[in-house]
Amino acid sequence: MRPIALTWTALALALTCVVSSAADAADPKPADGWIVLLDRAGPHGWKSVPKGWEVVGAPHLSAGNLKRLGAGKGKGVLYNGSMGRAGNLVTADKFGDVEAHVEFLVPKGSNSGVKFEGVYEIQIFDSYGVKAPTASHSGGVYPRAELLPKYHHIDQGYPPLVNGAKPAGEWQTLDVVFHAPRFDSEGKKTADARFVKVVLNGQVVQSNLAVPSPTGHAWHNKEAPLGPLLLQGDHGPIAFRNVKIRPIH
Repeated sequence: MRPIALTWTALALALTCVVSSAADAADPKPADGWIVLLDRAGPHGWKSVPKGWEVVGAPHLSAGNLKRLGAGKGKGVLYNGSMGRAGNLVTADKFGDVEAHVEFLVPKGSNSGVKFEGVYEIQIFDSYGVKAPTASHSGGVYPRAELLPKYHHIDQGYPPLVNGAKPAGEWQTLDVVFHAPRFDSEGKKTADARFVKVVLNGQVVQSNLAVPSPTGHAWHNKEAPLGPLLLQGDHGPIAFRNVKIRPIH
C-alpha cells in the first residue's frame, strides 16, 4: 500500500481549516449579523434602562387585576414594573435599513409600540378578537396626531391587513423589515420610509407600505436616514424578551 503524499497546497489548506475552526469556536459574535438587545443575559445596547424596568422571569396576568402584570424572579424578560409605567427604551446606536425581532406580552387593554428610527411606529395593543382592527391595534402603523388642544389623530394611519393578535397574557412575536427614507446629496428626501414586511405571530399585517412621514405627534419631526430603535414603556404594562436587530447592507 503506497503512502498518501500531501502537496504543500493541500497541507496549507488543511491547517487553515483547523485554525479557522478554532477561531470560530472562540468568537462569541454571531455570524448572521444580528445584534442582540435583550436575551437571557439581560438588556444590551440601550442608552439606559430607565427606572421602573425590571429583569424578571415569566410574567403573568395579575390575579387581582387582569389589566396589570405580575412577575417572579428570573432572567430573560424585561417588564415595566407592577404599575406598568417606565421610560421608553432607546438604543444607543442608530440604524437605517433593518430587520427586527421583538417578543412581547401585554395584559388586558394595554398599549405599547415599536418605533423605527424612534419615529415610525408599529402599534402594540391588546387586540385579540377585534373583527375590524384599526391602525391603533397591534400591527397597525400608528396615525399622525396633534397634542393640542387635546391629543387627537389627524388621519387614519394604516390598519393591519389581518388581526394577528393573540390573547392578553400570551407571548407574541413581531418580525419587521424596515427601510429608512432616502435622501439626495443636498438632503432632499427622494423616497419615503417603508415597512417592507411586518409579521405578527406568523401573519403578514403590513406589506411594502410607504410611510410618508413619522407617526403620532412626531410627524412634525425632520426625517433622517438613521435613527434608534425605541420600545415604548410609558403607555401601559408590557414585557419584552428576545429582542434583536440586524442592519441590512
